[in-house]
Amino acid sequence: MMKHENFFISERINEVSRMCERENPIYEQISSFSIALYVLGFFKCSDLLSFEDIDSQEAAVFLKDDFTEIDQTDLPSNYRIISSKEQYLLVIGDPSYPLHFAVLADTTSRKPFFSKLTFFGSGFDSLEDLKREYLYKDGIDQDDIHFFKRNAGAPQPVLKPEKIYIAHTNGDYSTYKKINGYLIREAS
Repeated sequence: MMKHENFFISERINEVSRMCERENPIYEQISSFSIALYVLGFFKCSDLLSFEDIDSQEAAVFLKDDFTEIDQTDLPSNYRIISSKEQYLLVIGDPSYPLHFAVLADTTSRKPFFSKLTFFGSGFDSLEDLKREYLYKDGIDQDDIHFFKRNAGAPQPVLKPEKIYIAHTNGDYSTYKKINGYLIREAS
């Protein structure tokens, strides 16, 4: 059974993936840092376009405060973000001045990392794809590829399992309440 936070992660990945389909999307101006951290639930807002974009300095603060660096060998071999309590982040560049963030989504996939793509919105890449995109440009080399695990945070409030929760709206938020920082409406 998918836990409620995992459901929201899945929904945020779907939302971000659809952003590139908009005409003249403001999405083009959003950093990979914001995309990755939004997917992981760091911004308590109703959608991707409801917050101020963050830059590499702000992203470095999130890394320092909320993540612990690990070796690549410490990444789980059988991992799916929608069914795991843990969350992992690939960081390209110096962690104090990162260049790119990508979320580990599914190690059984050919393209396990989800992030903002350079030309085509957001999507999934393999580690090799990301290396081709960033390595040996602007002085980036193998030593500038880092893996992080999200630190365990405060326990999440439990949603009552006997109720159905609706996560999307057509703009009317009057019947919604905040649960864990998200606007949720109980279906009647």
